[in-house]
Amino acid sequence: MSKRVTYMRLIVFFDLPVQTAAQRREYAKFRKYLVKNGYLMMQESVYSKLAIDGRMIEMLVSRLRENRPPEGLVQALQVTEKQYAEMFYIMGARNEISELETTESLVVL
Repeated sequence: MSKRVTYMRLIVFFDLPVQTAAQRREYAKFRKYLVKNGYLMMQESVYSKLAIDGRMIEMLVSRLRENRPPEGLVQALQVTEKQYAEMFYIMGARNEISELETTESLVVL
């Protein structure tokens, strides 16, 4: 008899400082760590990864702790795949930015 697989998601939220060059390097390093390790971007500073069970979630959280930046906040939320699939997507209209076709209406101050 095979063991039943319980798919889960680990959602990682992070808010890292980017005022200095060193902080920007740490931000980029952490983001690259997430992408290299199979996390998918949901929004800016929100990534998720599929896991096959709670043990894998524990391992992923442990690795996040090992690779966390020295400053800022990193949060991780564990949800079942069923909960993740029931996520609501609420979107507004996209703001369209029109490019200047002529300089007739351009005001220079």
